[in-house]
Amino acid sequence: MSILASQSANRAILVLADGTIFHGTAIGAEGSAVGEVVFNTAMTGYQEILTDPSYTEQLVTLTYPHIGNTGTNNEDEESPEVWAKGLIIRDNALKASSFRKQETLTEYLQRQNVVGIADIDTRKLTRILREKG
Repeated sequence: MSILASQSANRAILVLADGTIFHGTAIGAEGSAVGEVVFNTAMTGYQEILTDPSYTEQLVTLTYPHIGNTGTNNEDEESPEVWAKGLIIRDNALKASSFRKQETLTEYLQRQNVVGIADIDTRKLTRILREKG
């Protein structure tokens, strides 16, 4: 199991089961989450991934570097709730731009009480996950 925890001053930390530590920026809800870290290599569909029940209790790593650029909306949900316990990304978009946007990714995670971390080298993390599980 791995731990994802937001800390003071928008800082967050991801600690893997093998002791590897990643420092980043907290996005989403305050708090911590413990779960299995998994990855997804899709270029789009971050909201669908978060609301997909197959990701229940997992900390989802998105390998595509720029996430959040289109925001979120009710139509893109696979189910009415977020099943993932946490989100791990490289770059959180500074501004979401889409005519369908209802919330930014950060606002969505906060409302759904999901912790997240940005500014992580997600490709390095994915290599670790592939090698060590």
